[in-house]
Amino acid sequence: MTGDSNNSTKGLRSLIRGARFVLFDFDGPICRLFAGRSAALVARQQVEWLEEQGLHGLLANGVRDDPDPHSVLRAVDLRHPDSDLVVELEELLTHEELKAVVSAWPTAYADALIRTWTATGARLAIATNNSPLVAVSYLTHRGLIECFHPHIYGRTQNLHLLKPDPYCVVRAVKALGAEPSRTLMIGDTPSDYLAARAAGVSFLGYARNERKKQRLWAAGVRTIVPSLRPVLDLVRDG
Repeated sequence: MTGDSNNSTKGLRSLIRGARFVLFDFDGPICRLFAGRSAALVARQQVEWLEEQGLHGLLANGVRDDPDPHSVLRAVDLRHPDSDLVVELEELLTHEELKAVVSAWPTAYADALIRTWTATGARLAIATNNSPLVAVSYLTHRGLIECFHPHIYGRTQNLHLLKPDPYCVVRAVKALGAEPSRTLMIGDTPSDYLAARAAGVSFLGYARNERKKQRLWAAGVRTIVPSLRPVLDLVRDG
């Protein structure tokens, strides 16, 4: 946890004990979706597909080299919103995400945390920029789907509604009948934090490495854990 150890522990305890509704980002806090397949390779394939369509000029130089497939998707949507091109590119990304499920790495302690939180009576949901089909596939494979079903909210073809827009977070809160003041989101990116803040829910940052921690800290997140183990311990302690 970042900052002074005692203060960080108190902050984490306060977040956990005040949460009766918990929203998880998917890729990061629950698993590393592209652990066995390269997200950068998927982004490169998107760029190559656009080149094959004669649309290489749609992307600025920085986007062409960006390892995040969502960056390519957003860039095309900005130039051609609500177009068949965007629909096809989004479907291609969903296809690649579904292929990645079989080699995804579970985040340490995530399965136990999800089951334990559910057993305590907390209500859980997914709010992700990945396709909801991908989250459903992974959670089904891990035997976790009943902890979330039917509250899985992800990417639609309205790409302007991806986080940091709070759309999927607000959908989850409303569907759960949750009080924002008693809702916690766990995410690993600044966009997760910004979406949670806009929706009025608390936020816990998960950062598996120093680079992710620094990005969250720079965005304003002040309670960040490098592992879900202390979260699980607090939930188990009631």
